[in-house]
Amino acid sequence: MLNDLAAFYASEPVWFAGSVFVLGLMIGSFLNVIIYRLPIILERDWRSQAADLLRPADETTPASDPGERFTLSRPRSACPKCKAPITALQNIPVVSWLVLRGRCASCKAKISARYPVVELTTALLSAWVAWHFGFGASAACALLVTWALIALTGIDIDHQLLPDNITLPLMWAGLIAAVAIGPMLGAALPVSPKDAIIGAASGYLSLWLIFHLFKLVTGKEGMGYGDFKLFAALGAWLGWKVLPLVIVLSAATGAVLGILMIALQGRDRRAPMPFGPYLAAAGWLAMMYGETLLNGYLRLSGLKH
Repeated sequence: MLNDLAAFYASEPVWFAGSVFVLGLMIGSFLNVIIYRLPIILERDWRSQAADLLRPADETTPASDPGERFTLSRPRSACPKCKAPITALQNIPVVSWLVLRGRCASCKAKISARYPVVELTTALLSAWVAWHFGFGASAACALLVTWALIALTGIDIDHQLLPDNITLPLMWAGLIAAVAIGPMLGAALPVSPKDAIIGAASGYLSLWLIFHLFKLVTGKEGMGYGDFKLFAALGAWLGWKVLPLVIVLSAATGAVLGILMIALQGRDRRAPMPFGPYLAAAGWLAMMYGETLLNGYLRLSGLKH
């Protein structure tokens, strides 16, 4: 049964991409949960740890009541305004939001369009990955990377935070995939164990060095340690050779968008901007078209004919 299904998807890329699109809608719904809940979970954990550290040594009672347990699955999703539980039919990706016209079924409060946008973006990028790589281990690896980058992008935009809970497992998964699967004929990932190890180390250390040089010169912190770990994760999956391309693309995109926001929206140029989304976007493009982009740059620069 499974062998027949695998053979079918391998021979029918349209059906494979379509099936992954549907899967992407469901994954996108779960990513919305992660983007919203994981920072809250982390903040509660940090507050609890801080309270324990500050509690007098002779005090045995808890410093504060933790209240209802809050996880990725508990409590049940509800409208933030009226607290009405969201039913299964009201949680169908994209469709429910359209049917409800972007409003709560109980109190008619507005539901952010961000939810269907994340779901649809996840589905489209997932289908794109499936079509590009075709059925196989490379597509599975690329989907894992894509979903992690979407979650990290959403969290960093909201909180300027790249959680270790995602960046570190993503890095280790890239290293493990390099050892367990290794490079396959004509596939961009996983890379070889040597490239993955050098990529992870150089990814972390390069941004770490830039961070400390910038701090030494200006006295300010130009980025966070989460950026180092995300760059290391990209290095583990993509290898060290594409890291210069990733950093150039992310820096250029960040600079252009930053200038546009200052010029068009009056954004304070001193206000910090999350760098993670630019790293994530550049890393995804490098994963999909890294060799093509590198060859194009070399030809434009005259370094390759």
